[in-house]
Amino acid sequence: MKKFYLSKNYKEISSAGNKAKTDIEQILVELGFKNAGIKQTINKNNISGFFLTLISVLKLPFSISKDSILVLQYPFKKYYNFACRMAHLRGCKVITVIHDLGTFRRQRLTAAQEIKRLSFSDFLIVHNRFMEKWLSDQGYRNPMTCLEIFDYLSKTLPLDHKIPDIPCQVIYAGGLSYKKNRFLYALDTYISKWYFNLYGSGFEKDRIKNKDCFNYLGFVPSDQLIATAQGDYGLVWDGESITTCSGNFGEYLKYNNPHKMSLYIRCHLPVIIWKQAALASFVEKNGIGICINSLQDLKEIIPSVSRNEYVVMKENTIKISERLSTGYYLKHALNHIEKRLEKE
Repeated sequence: MKKFYLSKNYKEISSAGNKAKTDIEQILVELGFKNAGIKQTINKNNISGFFLTLISVLKLPFSISKDSILVLQYPFKKYYNFACRMAHLRGCKVITVIHDLGTFRRQRLTAAQEIKRLSFSDFLIVHNRFMEKWLSDQGYRNPMTCLEIFDYLSKTLPLDHKIPDIPCQVIYAGGLSYKKNRFLYALDTYISKWYFNLYGSGFEKDRIKNKDCFNYLGFVPSDQLIATAQGDYGLVWDGESITTCSGNFGEYLKYNNPHKMSLYIRCHLPVIIWKQAALASFVEKNGIGICINSLQDLKEIIPSVSRNEYVVMKENTIKISERLSTGYYLKHALNHIEKRLEKE
């Protein structure tokens, strides 16, 4: 069975979404998949980028063959339906790796529109069992398999952190503006016996009363962050509130696998995550962090973690980090699908 994927133009590769997509392309190449389009390009110009991706899509039907498989990454804007149709006309099965659902992320699609679009794919690789259930409840009927967590390729060696007696530094990486993550600006009166190291852009320090609790380190490229991250935990939280993950971004955590969690793990940092987040079960199962209901609870939870308990979480995190660095989770999901295809 011949195996293909479709590359495209990327405006840049430093953002979480594009990092995940280019990592997947690299893993697919390692697995023997061939690019059915043109070589991956990086071009910030909107017009040039549009035509580069269009050329890649138009090349697709001339590259794939009958009884082969094609991996697409979703969302793929206006090209997705066309690419699926061309693949099927050529007798090719389509496997779609979901990165984001438009119904949640930007709310530009209704659930019915999203299901109709995704139904062009023969197989879906979804983030987790909660996303799988949501898609099934909305009417998706083709086979699905769970990724579990996004892999994170990097040859950079994480900083060798000295294990503190009482871990108290919490890293948060991502968008730091008041509009994106209002919870950051409501925390200072509750922070006790721990403090934040913030990595990202848009932090509005003037909105913070207790500025001593926040150490703003600016935007740091991912490889550099892996090598230099200062902290004991990585926080996975989103939205407006400190008592729950609310708003569009917060609610999305119930179904989404945030790429920042993979980044924290690659930094060898155990994670702190909202208990209702989809990845909370992954954290509990693998013993790689703490699940909480409210950020208010951290002032009691963090000091209660013994040094030995933290060492165990750290060791477990390093094991998962090694898997992420080799593309283990995507390879496992694809292997499951390929075995199913062989039986058909």
